[in-house]
Amino acid sequence: QVQLVESGGGLVQPGGSLTLSCAASGFRFSMYAMSWYRQPPGKERELVAQITSTGAAINYPDSVKGRFTISRDNPKSTVYLQMNSLKPEDTAVYYCKATWGNTYWGQGTQVTVSS
Repeated sequence: QVQLVESGGGLVQPGGSLTLSCAASGFRFSMYAMSWYRQPPGKERELVAQITSTGAAINYPDSVKGRFTISRDNPKSTVYLQMNSLKPEDTAVYYCKATWGNTYWGQGTQVTVSS
């Protein structure tokens, strides 16, 4: 069956770094655009990064541009989110999403930025 499993979340101090991974299975990963979203406590889910199936196009909102980097490894069916210079306002549950006709979501991983 289709699975998206995020990992790599945790507690980090402001200014620190984390790398999230999302391992996919059960569908043709290389055909899907992949995205990372986050949902801060009490707020709506928001896009933080997206990458096309080949990696040719990448987009970020201004809130994370220059700090976050999305990448993918199609042979490993995995998408990554490198997060640097983390701020308390980056605290959220982070989700990966696969889109190509169908849409699939992972279960999320908690990132907490706090001293």
